[in-house]
Amino acid sequence: MLKFLIVEDHALVREGLVRVLHQLDSEVSVVEAASGDQALAALGQDEDVDLVLLDLALPGMDGFACLDLLRQRHPSIPVAILSAFDDPPTVNRVLANGASGFIPKAYSGEDLIKALRVVLAGHIFRPDGTAAPVLGDETPVLPSTGGVSPEECGLTERQGQVLGLMAKGKSNREIAQQLGLSEGTVKIHVTGVFKALGVSSRTQALVMAARYGIRL
Repeated sequence: MLKFLIVEDHALVREGLVRVLHQLDSEVSVVEAASGDQALAALGQDEDVDLVLLDLALPGMDGFACLDLLRQRHPSIPVAILSAFDDPPTVNRVLANGASGFIPKAYSGEDLIKALRVVLAGHIFRPDGTAAPVLGDETPVLPSTGGVSPEECGLTERQGQVLGLMAKGKSNREIAQQLGLSEGTVKIHVTGVFKALGVSSRTQALVMAARYGIRL
């Protein structure tokens, strides 16, 4: 029998997930939690769970903090993130913090099942072609708890340095001089920053860095 723990504050979403999960196996058991605190309490009583499905936008303790505690207290239980916040920095951050997969809420039930089978088989699931959000005032952003390191968002140490200097208004030539690099190498790092953050310009990169609280 497969046993799942769903951590999601919307009852309708939980009900839909339960129906999908029952398609995975002839015998499926599902425990539901509406918050991170409830999830940790449930696992404290019974750790016999095959997979945790965790939303990021939770009341009280957010999904990032809950993921950290789950990895610390129950490292043997895989955690798959199921969220509408599927931009590259979020995906990179949760996978860097030990999630076994990231499944966008936009997925169909069939695609969700395929993704869950990958995770249950012991592999890491990452969505293909993760799209960057539209960078406008309406873009929802999850709160950052204490700042995010560049590495958590998929940036190398050097790319983090370049992004930090970009945030100070430095040109590629000035960045090259300060870091002792060629201007061509700086351009390569800038391109890497854009790719990791899912953006196509300096302005968008700086907006994403600010919104996600990336420590520079």
